[in-house]
Amino acid sequence: MTEKIIKYQNSGIFYRTMGEGKTIVLIHGFAEDGDIWNNQAGFLKDHFRIIIPDIPGSGRSELIADANIETYAEVIKLILDAEFHEPGPVDAVETNITGVNSSMNLRRGEARGPVTLIGHSMGGYITLAFAEKYPQYLDAFGLFHSTAFADTEEKKQVRAKAIDFIHDKGTDAFLKTSIPGLFTKAFAEEFPGKINGLIEKGKNFSSRALVQYYEAMIARPDRTAVFTKFPKPVLFIIGEYDSAIPLQSSLRQCYLPAQSDVHILAQSAHMGMWEEQEKVNKILFNFLVNKF
Repeated sequence: MTEKIIKYQNSGIFYRTMGEGKTIVLIHGFAEDGDIWNNQAGFLKDHFRIIIPDIPGSGRSELIADANIETYAEVIKLILDAEFHEPGPVDAVETNITGVNSSMNLRRGEARGPVTLIGHSMGGYITLAFAEKYPQYLDAFGLFHSTAFADTEEKKQVRAKAIDFIHDKGTDAFLKTSIPGLFTKAFAEEFPGKINGLIEKGKNFSSRALVQYYEAMIARPDRTAVFTKFPKPVLFIIGEYDSAIPLQSSLRQCYLPAQSDVHILAQSAHMGMWEEQEKVNKILFNFLVNKF
């Protein structure tokens, strides 16, 4: 595994790479960092090249002022350009890669062909924004507990109340109340340590970052048209008990792409990569192998 930092608007963006072969980018969701994918990365790295970024303001990545979903998509593009293509004049100014191993150099000019983006929750919104603007980079993409529909007015109000809660009580209190609800009751009862660990890790988030994410999600547009314009495979992984992205709402978008691969996790809420990790690993592997 190689760890790198790339500069975007003077903010350091951390990401990891591992494995060899076709490139898969795993994009985490709200109040997470790239570690959420550790099990999937460990499984897939023997077959593919994996890139896992920390979204600005998460994990080891610095916050970008006034960022939105489109900004995060531009960060993904910058990483891909830095990894696989000779930068142009603008990229050369904006890009600054440093590896943990000081001998690591950029892979200049190594164009490895299209990549696959898989986005969890908010990471799915970023994936869609990327697919809308840069479809030529992609040979497929996947939404993992995510949706192309814009927020309903009711959902916007829920997010606005969450912002008020964060301002009033802080990130620690907010995550203690919100994270357990992302899992099924059965998982929460069987693995309280995992959920508590996620809550504890959440203390590293600033309230500014979480509020920025909420505001970005509220402002994002409907992107269902991305499906109808994208001729390549689209993966949907849906949690049967997901209250954040409900099952029926998720199913409404699955018929839109020309090529859909749809999977319902019957024992998951919003965190299938943990709740049914072996099944998810097989779904991802089969999708990637069959696509190529």
